[in-house]
Amino acid sequence: MKAIRINEPGNVELFDMPMPVRKPGEALLKILYGGICGSDLGTYRGTFAYAGYPRIPGHEFSAQIVEIDANDRGLEKGMIVTCNPYFNCGTCYSCERGLVNCCEHNETMGAQRDGAFREYITMPVERIYDGQGLSPRQLALIEPFCISYHGVSRANIQPGEKVLIVGAGTIGVLAAAAARAAGAEVYISDIADKKLDYAVEKFGLAGKILNDSPEHFHEAVAKITNGNGFDVTIEAVGLPATFLLCIDAAAFGARVVQIGVGKKNADFDFTLLQKKELNVYGSRNALQKDFLALIDLVKAGKANIECVVTNEYEFADAPKAFQEFSEQAASMLKVVIHFADPE
Repeated sequence: MKAIRINEPGNVELFDMPMPVRKPGEALLKILYGGICGSDLGTYRGTFAYAGYPRIPGHEFSAQIVEIDANDRGLEKGMIVTCNPYFNCGTCYSCERGLVNCCEHNETMGAQRDGAFREYITMPVERIYDGQGLSPRQLALIEPFCISYHGVSRANIQPGEKVLIVGAGTIGVLAAAAARAAGAEVYISDIADKKLDYAVEKFGLAGKILNDSPEHFHEAVAKITNGNGFDVTIEAVGLPATFLLCIDAAAFGARVVQIGVGKKNADFDFTLLQKKELNVYGSRNALQKDFLALIDLVKAGKANIECVVTNEYEFADAPKAFQEFSEQAASMLKVVIHFADPE
């Protein structure tokens, strides 16, 4: 079968590999759609903190069940599904307490272990979720929505609160959508004006802040919040500068959520955390309940997540997809790859 491999930064190829062999408790899946995540793009660029090479990318995907044994989850051959790609060890202190999303030895597909960007994969049955009739393209977007939704849930957002999302990539935009669904007044900030306009228009956000200079950013924050700062700020980029913007833009007593992943250290006046009595939350991966809740949410028509897709490529054009996404990231939001149609 064919698969996509990032050999080193800037080098993507299609290559031949053996078909996977299904083990007891696993299903054989045919990949239908896959989304290029910011971490996949970071692996391509050499900037992702957890990247190793060579690596088969991909942890946002939909698939069709080709082979599966009798199970208690109602899963059958032919079903269109999505999957939880975060493999936890089951034995560390986090796993013992049920915090499997932040397992100390976590291996996410496409990051610490090879991912789904190939024609067929095997997956443990307990990691497979019935797509409930959603389209293959919609189901490939559930995982990134889960990342955003989990981060937003950490902040316990209340109706009417002012929320700032820093980062208008897929995770940031979907975080804005999740915060708006919680009843918040949501603003989004980025250096890419086109992405901001797209996010505000498609997801009905309250407004944008173009981060073209520190002065402009802070002036806009003060104007929007009457000098008070935001009740919640969410970092969805993974850079020291954007984390510090979230600290600065937060009101006294506010909540700050860190979703973005980066490789650089932040040097800042940590006494601001004490002075403002900020509540700072990390957010990693997502839980089964997030996947199930969001499949139901999209099925009910309460979130049009396909709005985030701006570009689609065929499987054979995967190297072109990575190259163009890297070169045109300012104008491309979610890039998906069409692997195959269901049978």
